This record gives sequence, structure tokens and C-alpha cells, in this order.
Amino acid sequence: MFTKSDYLIVGAAFLSFLFSIALWFGVLGPSQKDSGIFVGLWVPSILALGLYFKLNARTA
Repeated sequence: MFTKSDYLIVGAAFLSFLFSIALWFGVLGPSQKDSGIFVGLWVPSILALGLYFKLNARTA
């Protein structure tokens, strides 16, 4: 049902989410809330890019 690329896309988005949480709460050093928000915006971007490539491969 799911392919390896699906797991890679969701895994990359999840790692980005975890990294943004770590930046927001200061797990890796002092709290960097602006950077946490910026990295948190990567999550929908990664998912949208993965969906684009998946749909593009289906039509080609």
C-alpha cells in the first residue's frame, strides 16, 4: 500500500517537526522561537513537494 518514498516523505516531515519543537523549547541550546517557527513551516512544504512529485510520476 505504502511505498518506500511515502515513508521517506513522511519521515522527513516528522524530523522537521521534531527539530522545530527542539528549537522552540530550547532542547539544543537557548530557545530560538523564530527559528522554530521557520523550521515548522517546512513540514507542509515537504509534504506538498512529496505529493507533487508523486502525482507527477503517476501522470508521466
